[in-house]
Amino acid sequence: MEGFSSKDLALQAQKKILSRMATKSVVNMLIDDTSSEILDELYRVSKEYTKNKSEAQKVIKNLIKIAVKVGVLYRNNRFSNEDLKMAEDFKRKLHQGAMTAISFYEVEFTFEKSVLPHILMECRDMLIKLVEHHLTPKSHGRIRHVFDHFSDEGLLTELYKPDGPLRSHLQKICAGMNKLIDEDKL
Repeated sequence: MEGFSSKDLALQAQKKILSRMATKSVVNMLIDDTSSEILDELYRVSKEYTKNKSEAQKVIKNLIKIAVKVGVLYRNNRFSNEDLKMAEDFKRKLHQGAMTAISFYEVEFTFEKSVLPHILMECRDMLIKLVEHHLTPKSHGRIRHVFDHFSDEGLLTELYKPDGPLRSHLQKICAGMNKLIDEDKL
């Protein structure tokens, strides 16, 4: 029975159960209203941009699964001190990305199509490194899928067009991110 740990088994079960339950009703129980609204807008942006409902659902479901799994790892104290430092660096980089996205929205004609993808790719790499020894390669693939999807320069260019069809979604996403920043959640 060496190598067996009921605590590890319970953690693995939690991650598996939560990843299978990544539906809107469960998300509403686990994620605050503002984050849920942002996810809804990200879904709409993805769906309108890709013209593919199932792809939009998949990318949001992957985002939720990853967020929930990282949350489970954190709440179960699975991160070492080095991991926690890495998590803080990730959080700072994500905050920087949110502030940049908001700034590009609020100050017209400042959008630079290569800036946000660069920040998102850095976030992706930091998150993969953080969970490298905690999650499976399948989860790493989910992380890549989410970050690669939302760092697409074409998607971002359409999103930031001042009179584009995605502008109302961007306004709601930025309002939500501003609220999360004000509440010190992002």
